[in-house]
Amino acid sequence: MLAEGGVAEAGPGPAPEDGDVRGPRRRCLENRAVQTKEPKIRFVLGPDGAVVPDLGARLPGRGMWLSARAAVLEQARARGVFSRAARQEARVPEGLGAAVIAGLERRVADTLGLARRAGQAVSGFVKAREWVVGGRAALVVTARDGAADGRRKLLSGSAIPAVSPLDAAALAAELGREHDVHVALAPGRLAEAVAADAARLAGMRGEEVTFGTDDRDGTD
Repeated sequence: MLAEGGVAEAGPGPAPEDGDVRGPRRRCLENRAVQTKEPKIRFVLGPDGAVVPDLGARLPGRGMWLSARAAVLEQARARGVFSRAARQEARVPEGLGAAVIAGLERRVADTLGLARRAGQAVSGFVKAREWVVGGRAALVVTARDGAADGRRKLLSGSAIPAVSPLDAAALAAELGREHDVHVALAPGRLAEAVAADAARLAGMRGEEVTFGTDDRDGTD
């Protein structure tokens, strides 16, 4: 199995993943965009030949990388990209895009819960605003169904990035509070993970998103 982020060397060993380029970047099999791995989704084939999303990029097997956008996934399905990349018949399950979205939502929720337990996140408008004003927040998470005015007030005078990957009910369930629509996260790996998965979620939902990735990204 290819080590995560690695490139196969010459000689005996596993074949390189489809989409591999030199360094920690991957090429989308559909639109050929070369980016870091964060704005992409890795897929592998399951034992039954079905295409399986590998959101953590850890499953064994030949990896197939696509930009995290609903239109890209649909184009890849329609054009048989998975079968060509896998070099065998690949079955694309119904609702694969919905499965990707659900998986990304779970990842965001799990990471927020971990951040809360680690003391790296606070919830509620007052506490989140204190972190924003005090310079302790690296990322703000607001509910998708929350009021836009509340988000503006929370971020007033701040350039801190904000994302809205989950609705208020999902946020409250993960944070153990009712009706929480505002969360602030401290700098670090957990905030970065939430930001990356929120960006992939936005792309899969067909929402406009600008991924903060390698300036050298492009096509070949």
